[in-house]
Amino acid sequence: MIPDHDALDWGVVAIFVTVYLGMILGGLPRLKLDRAGVALLGAIGVIGLGEMSSAQAASAVDLPTILLLFSFMVLSAQLGMSGFYVAVTQWLVALPLRRNGLLAALIAVAAALSAVFSNDIVCLAMTPVVARLCLQRRLDPVPFLVGLACAANIGSAATLIGNPQNMLIGSVLQLPFGAYVRQALPPVLLSLAVLWAWLVWGPQARSHLLPTDVPVPGDVELRAAPAYDAWQTGKGLVVAAALLLVFLFTDWPREVAALVGAGVLLLSRRFHSSRVMGLVDWNVLVLFMGLFVVNHAFESTGLAAQAVAWLGAQGVHLADPGPLFVAGVGLSNLLSNVPAVMLLLPHLQGMQAGVTLALVSTLAGNLLLVGSIANLIVVDLAQRSGVTIDWRAHARIGIPVTLATLGIVWFWLRWGV
Repeated sequence: MIPDHDALDWGVVAIFVTVYLGMILGGLPRLKLDRAGVALLGAIGVIGLGEMSSAQAASAVDLPTILLLFSFMVLSAQLGMSGFYVAVTQWLVALPLRRNGLLAALIAVAAALSAVFSNDIVCLAMTPVVARLCLQRRLDPVPFLVGLACAANIGSAATLIGNPQNMLIGSVLQLPFGAYVRQALPPVLLSLAVLWAWLVWGPQARSHLLPTDVPVPGDVELRAAPAYDAWQTGKGLVVAAALLLVFLFTDWPREVAALVGAGVLLLSRRFHSSRVMGLVDWNVLVLFMGLFVVNHAFESTGLAAQAVAWLGAQGVHLADPGPLFVAGVGLSNLLSNVPAVMLLLPHLQGMQAGVTLALVSTLAGNLLLVGSIANLIVVDLAQRSGVTIDWRAHARIGIPVTLATLGIVWFWLRWGV
């Protein structure tokens, strides 16, 4: 018996709704599934229904995005294993700077590293060192740590390789790397300045010293950090610099160039490939592939196109700056930025829409504690160092900074470019 097509469509809709409910909740109730597991299960369900063949599911995955993500995960793993991130952080915290100068240096370094490497990796490496430094200097570590997460998120918006959603936007919309940087860099720099100003002059800066009886935590995380290896660090930085030059000045496909760079790094006499592969975030890759399949199946029902057409008839066009801005902020905080971007991308085209979505979806991650993985990484590692950051402490910095930075982006996109 041939399955009824309408029944298949409603089956796809049910899977789509379930998957995105999982994106909202971070999993499914009573099941040991995270977002990646939910997305994978959704893709399996779509194929199992017969709505897509396995070949069609494979073709629904945007391979250039997956290859680019994988390649930069290998690059970040190389630099992490060589001790580069920890060495940079230790150099930073050793600078003879007072509180405000140290905050400026921390924001600048975190943002610069996140623009080229993964913002999550930067937060993972820097958080324990920054927490310990603050406690040793009797400084309140919360502004420094929340500032680290915010700076990493803001800095990652400066390029098309700074975070997964920007890689996806750049790949699907075929955005020129250099042109994107020229448009994104000014609002990013202004946003970093706003972050610093709020940390220096905001309400949380009034009592920035800790009581003398607050203990300094142990060195467990620092002792476990890899020793600095100048040769392996140099190798990773040379590959990163070469890739940036390729992206800026050639038409070589970014995913191909990045894959070649990853291949060069895997040719190592020091780091076993299994160790490098063990640091690749396979969960993120599975999340992307699962959502590609589920979204493609949902689009094939025609319901998404009908919904967009209905909105257009009401005068709401997703490609317009205002609706896209609101949708990007709302969905990024409701679903997380990667699923939000995947939902909106099929209805967008052009440079301006791509820049808007990349900036808005990334900066919106600073609004709430659960808005980005970088925030959660910082909170978790801070807890291990004896520093508690709850949602209120984050909100006192994250909400005003996000509103101000989104205002900067809105002004820049309307009148600056």
